[in-house]
Amino acid sequence: MARAYRWMSLGMLLGSLLVLEAARLAHAGEPQDKVRETTDAMLAVLQDPALQGPEQVERRRDKMRQAVFQRFGLEDMAQRALGTHWTKRTAPEKKEFATLFGELLERSYINKIESFTSEQKIRYVKETIEQDGFASVATVVDLKRDTSVDVEYRLLKRDKQWHVYDIVIEGVSLVNNYRTQFNNIVSQESYEALIKKLKLKLEQERAGNATKG
Repeated sequence: MARAYRWMSLGMLLGSLLVLEAARLAHAGEPQDKVRETTDAMLAVLQDPALQGPEQVERRRDKMRQAVFQRFGLEDMAQRALGTHWTKRTAPEKKEFATLFGELLERSYINKIESFTSEQKIRYVKETIEQDGFASVATVVDLKRDTSVDVEYRLLKRDKQWHVYDIVIEGVSLVNNYRTQFNNIVSQESYEALIKKLKLKLEQERAGNATKG
């Protein structure tokens, strides 16, 4: 009787642990699901037969941009990229910088996605969720010739939604990289010089895309 009771207690304990583990896994999959959802949406646009050809470049990119905008916290990324200089800016200046930086980031990311081929694969290898609303999703992009690139998405949960606030490629933070460049320009020249350089960069990007189209 005592032995049967011990087995029953052990079974109840294991059962409760399995229920807790299942609940934990279900919750833990949300950031990864959101990253996968955004990536899949962009790849679907890229592979859509109706969006192929030079004449469809802008239409294709607009649809890809919509997918990025839904998942990327562009204003938060802009604030992090500008660093300590953000608080010194007026509301209109913050809005202008966020718009310019958002477009620059979108174009840079979309350029990389557009070079993706059907032979390349994305593997989701690890997900970490912190108690304070932060999470990370580690992926590996398998390229040709047995080479791969590690890409980590860092997310923050706000208003019940997960938003990407940084992308780390081969250990290099995209936001930190921009922050170093921006800080050097503002410190050595001025904030106005930074805005001028961003506008020039975007003009060159748009002209380059128009030439490709």
